[in-house]
Amino acid sequence: MTNPLAAGSLDGLRALVTGSSRGIGADTASFLSAAGASVVINYRNKEARAQKLVDKLNAEGGSAIAIGADLTDADSVSALFDTIESEWGGLDILVLNASGGMESGMADDYAMQLNRDAQVRLLNAALPLLAPGSRVVFVTSHQAHFVATTPTMPEYLPVALSKRAGEDALRGLIPVLDEAGIGFVVVSGDMIEGTITATLLERANPGAISARKDAAGKLYNVSEFAAEVALAAVEPIPADHTRYVGDVSGFAAS
Repeated sequence: MTNPLAAGSLDGLRALVTGSSRGIGADTASFLSAAGASVVINYRNKEARAQKLVDKLNAEGGSAIAIGADLTDADSVSALFDTIESEWGGLDILVLNASGGMESGMADDYAMQLNRDAQVRLLNAALPLLAPGSRVVFVTSHQAHFVATTPTMPEYLPVALSKRAGEDALRGLIPVLDEAGIGFVVVSGDMIEGTITATLLERANPGAISARKDAAGKLYNVSEFAAEVALAAVEPIPADHTRYVGDVSGFAAS
């Protein structure tokens, strides 16, 4: 997909995209890098894949580094920002993309640990590095954003509830961000074709994604949605701090 950001429009800016070794995060980081931003590719345990993306972005003329961090571990998050401060001195764009909760073998409260607690910890840890004029972007789904008013698939419910809890907790920090001159925007999209979440949902509930596609008329693919996330890092912030991507007509206001 064509980059929605103009070449050179982000020259001199520094960005961290969590969970960016693949999928939406990787494509978002690629769009930001191609527009001139220096980008941190963050991963939990896929170092080789993250480094491959870093090498690609640098070969294309960008400036990227890979930093591993378990976002549910406070010490790991602290080390992440220590490295960013040492390497770049600060951040201008923070994209909170990493999420999960449908993986097997995790603790019962893992979804809440990652999608709420870790997001708040990450933003608080990033605050000293974010200067006035910087931007924080939180990536979520319509199924999570509207979960209080529109039922979602049972298999996705723990993720949806934890993502909404994370969004609410982050919104609670808006006064602090406003005082510091830091912008905040939520990007809410429908189910995205080609993501790990969509694959796991389809495995647990065969036909769920195609049914949602039929109901919505269109589902964005990974690259298309990543383009909208990248735009959210630079475009004016909506009055309700929410950028909706895709059809929302089937969701009741919350």
